[in-house]
Amino acid sequence: MDFLSIDNLLVYIPIGADGYALSYIEAIGTLCGLLCIYLASIEKTINYLFGLLNVSLFAIIFFQINLYASLLLQLFFFVANIYGWYAWTRLKSDSQEAELQIRWMPRKNVFGWLAVCIVAILLLTVYIDPVFGFLAEIVVTLFNALGFQLNMPLLEPDAYPFWDASMTVLSIVAQILMTRKYAENWILWIVINLISIVIFSLQGVYAMAIEYVILTFIAFNGVRFWSISARENHSKPLSAD
Repeated sequence: MDFLSIDNLLVYIPIGADGYALSYIEAIGTLCGLLCIYLASIEKTINYLFGLLNVSLFAIIFFQINLYASLLLQLFFFVANIYGWYAWTRLKSDSQEAELQIRWMPRKNVFGWLAVCIVAILLLTVYIDPVFGFLAEIVVTLFNALGFQLNMPLLEPDAYPFWDASMTVLSIVAQILMTRKYAENWILWIVINLISIVIFSLQGVYAMAIEYVILTFIAFNGVRFWSISARENHSKPLSAD
């Protein structure tokens, strides 16, 4: 299907040293991602539809450019979006209804997640190359079992292991917190987006850096909107319960 090919170009953007060739699949996937984040920031459940489209299209892109570990991460986000859609829309009892209101995490949960993030980031920083190599092998093996003829890509050492580890771990945690309607998820997305802007700018991928600038503004809007909703639900940051 030509539409799903990264070689099916929508426009050439004269930005950076070599410009940027934007394909239809990347453009639509990016638009779906922006819509997903914006709709989530105003607590619209339909955000998960655009989230599923976003991660599906990006998984196809990563498949074509042999980034199999990134592909596997999109599969996690796919499952997380399905769970989030279910959690936000399922029939609830009165106690469950309260559980899924926008709120801040209890203090003990904040420190618990903070400890998890620190340990996971440090471990992934040290072992990021073998971890992503192992994940890539899993994807190649699974696809070859389905009849594909894939070769294991040549993986270069990670250029920014600490920052890549931070973005990976924080993205997973932020996605989990969003599905549970914890307002802290937007603070994590802001941190992730700021790191992404710097990394993509250093790598000369200016179009993606601009995308994350937009995402940062959306995340700030998410903090504002969800903070108001949490206050209406009588929830405060770092409260005891």
